[in-house]
Amino acid sequence: MYIVTGGAGFIGANIVAGLNQRGETDILVVDNLTKGDKFLNLRDLEYADFMDKTEFRTKLQAGAFRGKPITAIFHEGACSDTMEYDGKYMMDNNFTYSKELLHFALAQKSPFVYASSAATYGDSTVFVEHPDNENPLNVYGYSKLFFDRYVARLIPDMNSTVAGLRYFNVYGPREEHKGRMASMVYQLHDQIRQNGTATLFCGSGGYEDGGQRRDFIHVSDVVGVNLFLAHAATPVQGAFNVGTGKSRSFNAIVKTLFGLLGQGSLTYRSMPEGLLAKYQNFTEANIDKLRQTGYDRPFKSLEEGVALFVQDQKRRGMA
Repeated sequence: MYIVTGGAGFIGANIVAGLNQRGETDILVVDNLTKGDKFLNLRDLEYADFMDKTEFRTKLQAGAFRGKPITAIFHEGACSDTMEYDGKYMMDNNFTYSKELLHFALAQKSPFVYASSAATYGDSTVFVEHPDNENPLNVYGYSKLFFDRYVARLIPDMNSTVAGLRYFNVYGPREEHKGRMASMVYQLHDQIRQNGTATLFCGSGGYEDGGQRRDFIHVSDVVGVNLFLAHAATPVQGAFNVGTGKSRSFNAIVKTLFGLLGQGSLTYRSMPEGLLAKYQNFTEANIDKLRQTGYDRPFKSLEEGVALFVQDQKRRGMA
């Protein structure tokens, strides 16, 4: 059996879809469906069981899963809202919950692949997996970094895969429910589709209007990394950047979307003061450490990934 926490969310649901494509359906999906419409992500997927996150944590602590054959655990369940300031909630959801699942996985010797984040780097301009480069700007990034460091302290005693994936800017299908936290590819596509105009921030951090650069990666590539590491022939341990290794501007997204949709105009607006001090103007994953695991598949370019995104939106009647 596979366990996918956050399995109704953006990356989690895509992992379930990726498992289905491999013929795997013995999957336990764990999530919280109290709010939003995440359940829509599960309608076309096959899995053996669903469990609410609270019930799952209770059963996990009670030992209900002890001794059961678990092929791999994909831990995508987390609060990913970078604007959430409730530190107690964030640390329970992103740190304590993760610890509970980690120790279960270690006891079971089940591969454990979990979601970390490029937010661990904060305002750094060097994106290599090293403490000198880690300076989170919000409690979300801190919660992810603190768990990465907790894992690092345990590595000498590990004999199974425990891999934290520092996702950069992921985009693709099944993110409609994310609202303001949806990718900029999704948001810009929606803006153009709704009113023909895309809006970006004015320049900041020395970058021109819309010229801020991020490492944008299509979710299918993220799924590929997850599945590879979960089935690695030898244990893989530590934190790994997951991006394309090449930054692109927000202007480049808009240009690509205009070309695919055949329409659009572009405007710029000032960045809110509260966001300006905590905004990452540049991210670009150094993926040398990931490549050293043996993962050698090429990542989609921005143009290739956005074209796939638009095709999927059209297929689902959203373009």
